[in-house]
Amino acid sequence: MLILRLNKAGAPQDWLDIYQAARYYAQNKVLFELGNQHRTLLGGWNREGQQSQLRISSIIACDGKVVQNGKIALTNRYLFRRDNYLCLYCGNQFRSGQLTRDHIIPRSRGGKNNWQNVATACARCNHQKGARTPEEANMPLLAVPFAPNLYERFYLMNRRILADQMDFLSHHFSQRRAWL
Repeated sequence: MLILRLNKAGAPQDWLDIYQAARYYAQNKVLFELGNQHRTLLGGWNREGQQSQLRISSIIACDGKVVQNGKIALTNRYLFRRDNYLCLYCGNQFRSGQLTRDHIIPRSRGGKNNWQNVATACARCNHQKGARTPEEANMPLLAVPFAPNLYERFYLMNRRILADQMDFLSHHFSQRRAWL
């Protein structure tokens, strides 16, 4: 279970493992908790025979520096996840190893390597399109490529998002894509 760490303004900052989250609790840096899922860590025993316990929420807001870095690296892993592992030309779903990154305006023709100019494509469609635009190849895109916002970035970064974490993140997703 990964814990979603927010800054004091409520914006996502990081995914933490349970022990990193426990450190924030031990340092009294947790300002508030969200979500309804919790995990309990058991510690040592005291003289009275009582075991210490630390209850950790799935979403915690922590004190500290507010960092607003909304940039997300353009990697195939995140790209394929953004596009739900669908070829945006033929509409079929594939495993990650069967997909490629297609530049809508080909790089050989001045196209940029950015979120708005790339789409997930199967190898067959990417080869068929070649160094042409979708219009020239008569292969229209099935969805409009977009740059993920801060909340969508955190969705892309974690494969095992808990229901309450997804509920928190999804309320801030852009209208361009629903990953629900």
